[in-house]
Amino acid sequence: MSEISYEADHVKHSVGGKGGHLFRRSIHIGMCLIPWLYFEHGDDIADNIQFTRLQLAAGLGILILVAECIRLYFGITIVGQREYEAKQISALAWGAISVVLVFITMENWPIPANAEEGWLAYPLILSLTFGDPAMGEARRFGIKSREVFMVGSLVVFLTWGVCWHLFGTPLFLAFIMAPLTTAAEWPKLKWIDDNATMILIPLAAILMMLPFII
Repeated sequence: MSEISYEADHVKHSVGGKGGHLFRRSIHIGMCLIPWLYFEHGDDIADNIQFTRLQLAAGLGILILVAECIRLYFGITIVGQREYEAKQISALAWGAISVVLVFITMENWPIPANAEEGWLAYPLILSLTFGDPAMGEARRFGIKSREVFMVGSLVVFLTWGVCWHLFGTPLFLAFIMAPLTTAAEWPKLKWIDDNATMILIPLAAILMMLPFII
């Protein structure tokens, strides 16, 4: 199946059709608010239920897993989901769990003197929220594989560059993470969505490079 027909087929078989597809994209991009909520307001929100922000994130991750199990048991799909997700873990669940794993993994990492809290979590998460839709829409408009890869790499590179400016993320990581994150979207695996691979593979790379970064 060509990339053009692949994306067209995904729109066709999204619950809600084109409107469902647009809703799915909106939710995807809206995930950019999650790290901001976690780092800027997570403590205040968690204090209201006598949790730490990490406990709150982990608790939400567990709730998402439980809800996903219930959804799969009954074969339910919601607006924006694809028909095949009635029988396998959804892209939304994969993305949410991967984001939670970023928070859990990075909660106690030291913060360099010239960096802000979330200096690595922000670009990892935002690369997914912006990079994946950019590549998907590029395919929908008939752009070929090499150009799609360039679009994705450019979006991810700019994301890491903005995070360098705002949070003190090392700029050299943009040159590494841009092609790596884009490549992590490429394989179309049956049981794990690219919403997971686009975070977990770069996260694994960061873990290996961490002794040289801090």
